[in-house]
Amino acid sequence: FKKICLGYNSFHDMTITFQPGEIYGILGRNGSGKTTLIKILTGLLKDYSGVVKINGKAIGTETKAIVSYLPDEPYFSDWMKVKDALSIFMDMYADFDYAKCLEIMKKFQIEENVRIKTMSKGTEDKFQLALGMSRKAKLIILDEPIGGVDPAAREVILDTILENYSPEQTILIATHLIADIE
Repeated sequence: FKKICLGYNSFHDMTITFQPGEIYGILGRNGSGKTTLIKILTGLLKDYSGVVKINGKAIGTETKAIVSYLPDEPYFSDWMKVKDALSIFMDMYADFDYAKCLEIMKKFQIEENVRIKTMSKGTEDKFQLALGMSRKAKLIILDEPIGGVDPAAREVILDTILENYSPEQTILIATHLIADIE
């Protein structure tokens, strides 16, 4: 585990190189720029100066295909059930491992016919984690994956991350819960 600590206005003259097989913690208090950095890496924020590359390529369609992103806010439509989200992920991502996702969901006791809107915040976070960790993406970006859950659930989430990443992947975990992630 390697730490990258951010503070206000910390993006000036910043150079970071991430290596496969490593887990990096992007650590800092709320408002320190963690989510801004993630939005740059995922191509959601384009108004910045400097050069950002993933796997040697500028941020774009090719990099989005190799990045799995778990945002800090839920993104599912109110009508969706778990099986609907699974279907969308199977259609959108060639690297999505459906069987692996079901295995992680079983660990979290999440069933396919449950309406996502009816899930608790912690269960929805766990489901999003199952989706994100079930891709064979080169880079997995997790924005506050333990932020909205109790301490017991935090440990389960962190164990799931450790059990389900491969040496070919790089994982970035952004959080303000520095002691928990360490």
